Amino acid sequence: MLDTVIVGAGPYGLSLGAHLRSAGVSFRIFGRTMESWRDHMPKGMMLKSDGFASNIYTPDGTLTIEQFCAERSIRYHHTDIPISLATFSEYGVTFRNRLLPELEEKNVVGIIRNPQGFVLTLDTGEEVRAKRVVLAVGITHFKHIPEPFSQLGIAHVSHSYQHHDLEPLRGRDVVVVGGGASAIELSGLLHEAGANVQLVARRKELVFHNPPPIGKKRSLWQRIRNPQSGLGPGLKSRFLANSPEIFRHLPEATRLEFVRTALGPSAGWTSKKQVMGKVPLLLGMTPLSAEVVDGKVRLRLRAVDGSERDVITDHIITGTGYKVDLNRLQFLSTEIRQQIAVVSGCPALSSSFESSVPGLYFIGLAAANTFGPVMRFAFGAGFAARRVAKAMKSLRSRQPAAAPAIHAVSPAKNESSSAL
Repeated sequence: MLDTVIVGAGPYGLSLGAHLRSAGVSFRIFGRTMESWRDHMPKGMMLKSDGFASNIYTPDGTLTIEQFCAERSIRYHHTDIPISLATFSEYGVTFRNRLLPELEEKNVVGIIRNPQGFVLTLDTGEEVRAKRVVLAVGITHFKHIPEPFSQLGIAHVSHSYQHHDLEPLRGRDVVVVGGGASAIELSGLLHEAGANVQLVARRKELVFHNPPPIGKKRSLWQRIRNPQSGLGPGLKSRFLANSPEIFRHLPEATRLEFVRTALGPSAGWTSKKQVMGKVPLLLGMTPLSAEVVDGKVRLRLRAVDGSERDVITDHIITGTGYKVDLNRLQFLSTEIRQQIAVVSGCPALSSSFESSVPGLYFIGLAAANTFGPVMRFAFGAGFAARRVAKAMKSLRSRQPAAAPAIHAVSPAKNESSSAL
């Protein structure tokens, strides 16, 4: 029987796989490499995170994104040059190919408990038995389409997660709803793709990160007062990025307030020139209702002064983020889902990311209410991988399956960037 199965092959799953391999823990890992990034983020997108905070993690710090960019002659800077979606996706595939060739691009369609641990059913029909399961499913299952849009069909309303190739929307009237990074950047990319796009947001003004002060060194006082961190500048961000274990010990109400309000809706600085002056903005507007009339969507909005107006469009895209709901993890048996203790929708986790179901672990977005907003970003994968791998190593069998030590393989001249 395996020690561990990892479900998910994004930055969190890949980082944990690298750490378990180094620790000599027997495991299998399932999932399509970087699926959310490669198939569900819009082409042309730039990461909001700085370069130094956009790594996938190994125990010895090999194969960083800086190293990957150097190999491919891609311009890189820790803070001044944004990482493109294409670069990050290819980096993840390269990480997998070199460091986790055993990753199996299969889907887990069922998980039940048995006296020894868990039985997982794959989409191939194979059954896999393991003592422990780590769910690193990221945002895949948790896209949130709020009222009044959730009752409209997919022909008229979709989520930003569903749009990678924007070409099918060329020439169509599109309304993007939301004031965060995904909505703002998507609206700019839609404009560039030739869609007739408008952006609707409750916020009275959009918030963009400040561009880096290229060529200017920050003073000592600036560095002390506003330090850099994996979640952006500032003392609060520094705490949230570097102290997830301390965060876990905060009172529950305080943790939930931090998760709700910290790192509020904002877009990367590169989005500003794509949107401002190019995309019509309907700010300070609250959606009241949406209905399909003669094949079009009639969206009713209310302004802050109480006035109302209608917008007619072909399609609405909600850039309204993600909301953890364990009932969406239909591959988990009903019994398991009912036994998981939750904190405001997210699983309540131990210091090693273990849920109230012994042997079942959650890393990534689902861990945010326990360890903080850092779990919504790739930067949090390093802490999660180290912590879970340490727990797995201490719990492994006395005679674990042999596992080779992790090491970076020199890139082949014609190394494929595609997954299996």
